[in-house]
Amino acid sequence: MDSARSAAITQGVRLELITVGWMVVEAVIAIGAGVAARSVLLTAFGFDSVVELLSGIVLWRRLSAEAHSADIAGVVKLERATTRISAVLLVVLCAYVVLTSIAGLVLGLKPDSSVLGVGVASVALIAMPLLAKAKSGANQVIQSTSLRADIAETISCAYLAAITLFGLGSSMLLGWWWVQYVAAFALLIWLVPETREALEANHG
Repeated sequence: MDSARSAAITQGVRLELITVGWMVVEAVIAIGAGVAARSVLLTAFGFDSVVELLSGIVLWRRLSAEAHSADIAGVVKLERATTRISAVLLVVLCAYVVLTSIAGLVLGLKPDSSVLGVGVASVALIAMPLLAKAKSGANQVIQSTSLRADIAETISCAYLAAITLFGLGSSMLLGWWWVQYVAAFALLIWLVPETREALEANHG
């Protein structure tokens, strides 16, 4: 392995460790705050973080295996198992968003405010594009399809954070509680294609 690729792989490993660490924090805070505030939008954002966490773990293992010239057979097996889990989680997540959002709108269930949710979404909105840019720099050398897909997921996280922040902000500042449910439906713009890709990969 040449020095440029070795350095890029090392950087990739570090960036995926950052991704995994952040996704753990993001998932715990968003899901916890979402449940506490009865916010479908915030809870969905947190569950999507779990899917991205699984993806980050797989890619971290894959890059680490290449960095240490290890056999990646175990990583490939892990990737297949993770793909199946991600597909199931995404199907459940889409169903959760649709059913609970419809129920919330019909019944007029008003989510509570969540300063913690606004905080985690704000950090993600700022940090994810920077992280995606750093990963893109490393992948210019590595040229990994898996890393390219992971970069797309990182960018998607920023979009999801923006929608989440908009929904929470509108609800908290303007009292438009229903915007949270509309914004939750908007998450499906990214979640549905992501779910379809996961299902196709699982059956591939």
